[in-house]
Amino acid sequence: MSAVGQLLRTWRDERRLSQLDLSGRAGVSARHLSFVETGRSRPTREMILRLAEELDVPLRRRNELLLAGGFAPAYPESDLDGQPLAVVLAGLRQVLAGHGPFPAVLVDRHWTMVDANEAIGRFTRDCAPELLEPPVNVLRLALHPDGLAPRTENLAEWRTHLLHRLDRQAAATADPVLRELRTELGGYPGGEVAGPPTGVVVPLRYDGLNFFSVTSVLGTPRDVTLSELAIEAFLPADAATAAALNG
Repeated sequence: MSAVGQLLRTWRDERRLSQLDLSGRAGVSARHLSFVETGRSRPTREMILRLAEELDVPLRRRNELLLAGGFAPAYPESDLDGQPLAVVLAGLRQVLAGHGPFPAVLVDRHWTMVDANEAIGRFTRDCAPELLEPPVNVLRLALHPDGLAPRTENLAEWRTHLLHRLDRQAAATADPVLRELRTELGGYPGGEVAGPPTGVVVPLRYDGLNFFSVTSVLGTPRDVTLSELAIEAFLPADAATAAALNG
């Protein structure tokens, strides 16, 4: 089995698709797909990208598929401090600032804090200093006993939400760093909630305030780094919280 064929099969298994399912979506024969996966047929660059698109493979992993197939990467990976991303990052920072007085943070693929607005200080003011030393991992900060956990009034519910979300992200990206982070966070105290959540959203009840969160990603990224950025923004879940933050 070829390297690219093995990777494609791994992604297909991860997405729980049969060869027939994937071949139908990609517009190729199941026989040809079988030959690609077993190494009997060498896929073209276009074929790899087509299959990766139907498998919803992250851009970083699509580059890995191309390299395994003997082709150059299709998507650039720019430095966060580099000129190519300057305009987009400036826009994202405007979003952070404009979200005030409500907290918002910009994170990368491993939940490392890239930037945040001033209102995030409402969450971090009582955290241990070592947790705020760069690079700051937002999920570690949220669930660590010396982070936000002691003041999170619905810790078991919020912890369950974050761990389940991390599980889905690790599965979607096949990122070993996220899997290691999941193992670490799963060892923190706080409990989990069994069964489906109640209410219309999972709230964050923190230090007498109630929030719900919104996740925003770029809609049309063509750069690996940009495709892995997300804004986590918090909004008041009740009138009292809105009044406290606007006061």
